[in-house]
Order: sequence, then C-alpha cells, then structure tokens
Amino acid sequence: MTQSELRGKRALLIGLGSFDGGAGAVRYLAGAGVHVTVTDRRDAVALAPALATLAGLDVRYLLGGHDGVRIAEYDFVVRNPAVPADAPLLQEARTAGVPIEMEMTLFLAACPAPVLGVTGTKGKTTTASWAGHVLRHWKPETVIAGNMGVSALDTLPHITPETPVVLELSSFQLEAMGERGISPHIAVWTNLSPDHLDRYPDLHTYGDAKWGIAAHQTARDTFVRPATQFADTAYDPGVRYLAERVSGLASVQMPFGVLPPVGGAYPVGSWYIEDVDTLLWVGERSSYPLGRGGDLALPGVHNRVNAAAAAAAALAYGAPVDVVREGLRTFRGVPHRYEDLGTVDGVRFINDTTATAPAAAVAALKTTEGPIVLLGGGSNKGLDFAELADTMVARARAIVLFDGRNPTHLGDMLRERGYRGDLRGPVGSMAAAMDAALSLAEPGDTVLLAPGAASFGVFQNEFDRGEQFRAAVARLREGGQHGS
Repeated sequence: MTQSELRGKRALLIGLGSFDGGAGAVRYLAGAGVHVTVTDRRDAVALAPALATLAGLDVRYLLGGHDGVRIAEYDFVVRNPAVPADAPLLQEARTAGVPIEMEMTLFLAACPAPVLGVTGTKGKTTTASWAGHVLRHWKPETVIAGNMGVSALDTLPHITPETPVVLELSSFQLEAMGERGISPHIAVWTNLSPDHLDRYPDLHTYGDAKWGIAAHQTARDTFVRPATQFADTAYDPGVRYLAERVSGLASVQMPFGVLPPVGGAYPVGSWYIEDVDTLLWVGERSSYPLGRGGDLALPGVHNRVNAAAAAAAALAYGAPVDVVREGLRTFRGVPHRYEDLGTVDGVRFINDTTATAPAAAVAALKTTEGPIVLLGGGSNKGLDFAELADTMVARARAIVLFDGRNPTHLGDMLRERGYRGDLRGPVGSMAAAMDAALSLAEPGDTVLLAPGAASFGVFQNEFDRGEQFRAAVARLREGGQHGS
C-alpha cells in the first residue's frame, strides 16, 4: 500500500520489539494518517526504550499480552519479524482475510527507487555494507538500512527515484515477501547453511523464507547468487537448494564465487580467482579486473567471495567499474563482523560476535592466524555443532565457553574429541569470560570472540555481547596490561 492508500486505515502492529523496525513502522504509519494499535506480550517497563521513541504520537497500546485484541477491527496487520508466522493472531488474521504486512513490505511498496536487497546465512551484513560503501563512492546519498538496527521506513523521506538503496534482509524480514508477492529489484543471496532451526523445522523451510528475496523478481530484475556449476551439489545442501530453484526465475542471473582453473574463456559472473589472487568481472561482451584480493582490508577467502558479490550487485545497480574498484579497496568492514580491536601487550582481540551460527564461527577460526583463545558457545538455535567442535579442536589453543538459555553441549563434544587445550566455562558474563581468557592468553595469541551460537540467557542480543567485549578490551587498553 502507498502512503495515500494508508490514510484513515486501522492497523494493528503485533510485537513492538527491541530493535527499531517496530517503532519505525509505528512512526511511518502514524505519519501517514493510520490509526495504529500496538500489542506486545511484554509490558511498558520492558518496552520503555522503544516507547520513548514514540512519545507524542497518537497510538493505542495493548501491552503485557494480547487481551482485548479483535482482529476484525483492523484493515491490516503489521507483523514484527520476531513474531513467528504461525502465531495465533496471525492465523486469525489469515482466516479473517486481513492482510499481513511487515516493515519491509511497507517499505518496498513506498520506496520510489530500485532496491538492492541482500540475504544469506553468512556474510549478508558484510556484503550489504560493502555494496553500500561502493555505491556511496558513486552517489554519496546512498541509503543503507534493514537488518542493521536502522529502520528502513525512517529513511523514506530522504529517498528520491535516483537514490541507491541497499537493504540487509534476514529470513525473518523476508517471510512476508511470499505472502505479498514482492521482491527487490536486485537480490543478492550470499549462501545458505543451517541456522535458526529453533524457528524453522529444517534447512528447506529456512531456505523458503529467504527465497522471497528472488521469487517474485521479473525479467527487468537481477539475481546475484552463488555459482552452482562449480559446486558439488550432492554434498552442499545450500547450493543444492539454490540449484533446484534458479532455473524457474524470470530475472537475470549473475553468479559469483571462487573460480577454479578453467580452459578457454571465463564464464559470465563476478569471480575471485584464487591462484592469481584476482577479482574479475566477466560480462557478455567484456571483462574487467576489479583488484587483487591482497589489497582488500578484510582477510579470508570468504571475504573475497563477499567482495565478488558486492561488486556484482553494485555493477548491476549501474555503478562505474572504476568506482567499484575503489570501493572494494577502501572498505574497512563493519562493527562486530570480524572486527579487529587491536593488540594489548602482544595479545590481539577480534570481535566476531555476529558469528551466531556454527558455520560462521568455523570461518572465523580458519581465517585467524596463529594461536587462538576462543570465546565461544552460548544458546543453541537447534543447530549441529559437530563441525565447529572439530574446528575448535584443530585451531583453538584454549577455549572459554559461554552459558546460554539452551545448552550447546560444546564442552561435552570437545571432551569426547579428546581436546587437549585449556577449557573453561560455561561462564555467565563477559567479565568472567574475559578474566578466564586473559589468564590463558600469551603474547602472540588472538582472543577471538566467535561464539557460533546465540546470546540469549546471558546477553540481550549478539550486539550487546559484542559491545561488552569491545568495552572490556577498551578498559584493558586503558589499564596498560592484560590480566590487571
């Protein structure tokens, strides 16, 4: 619905939430002349920070539960991404024929500019931020929002038809795309591996939630996705899922990935050629080198692949090749994503708190050089930790495990594998984790925060976990010696 179509309607927001998406939706709807009611299981005390941003707006609140909510009173419902698709109020809305929107469906309907959307299990924040950084070299007014704590709807007043728009989109945010039948103009799919299996019953259902980013594209749209022709789809369920679906899409396909040695012409796509450490764009009629992998600020082959995806997306949006080269080279990463916090008394500290799935923590461990003291574990999202446990045994000199709402049992798995390093925990705070890590770390070591699990039960969210780690390192630097 456009803003003009919204005026005078009655909307129910289910789940205000702690991040700004819910509050942003309320601000947008109230500003469009919608009569808004907010309901949330939590009370006003728990929601105080979000409610403070809505002070002065004419909004009705039904908090501390959903008593008094009558779905038939509303013209449409807005669902917070944290609210499961099978929540009773949503089921009631579907039965009653009441449309269900989310922040992102409202945004896509109202945004006057083409949208570049990025999703994936790993690398979506880095890829979205990298693509946005490249586009800002071309057009400084570029908007970057979505699953980054920035309400996309709040950015609408600053967007014209010529403003590049980049959104990071989680599976939760994409669930409504299928119901509303919309997708971004340029869609980027970084990868798919098991995650959020506490919400989705299996990888297939999780993939279906993400598939909304491309499912409704037209022939005028572009889908930037991992190359499937070089992957062993029999052993990679994420690539197999993708390979089974791309043939049915109407959009232009733009593959990316690591290009193995090939004879003759390079295939169309955006590639990292590992044996010559080069990023290469190959089009239908011409090809362009985009720089050397060693010139990028972010380490690891996985970040070379992220760079290839970001380059393809920016080129598809219309950015000149020279701008793309410069943007790839000058990107320095984003907070909490393998963020190098520097060295104190010879010990390096890296914050990768957003490695909330085992596969992401595995990538961090394999990227980090030298001896590692790992801060890992947390709350289980129903995932398989076997590969992470194997990698911990191989790569971590010492390990400190966090406690969590749902145990990961990583300690038991490490002992079963005969782990010979120092193993501490589970601990229930960042202070305890840092005390343990600093008692184990020696000059030349890296203290790596790469949990491979959710933060629930000890921290508010993964960003709170990362901020506490950053603050602890800052205090350590001010104190002058680690362990003090």
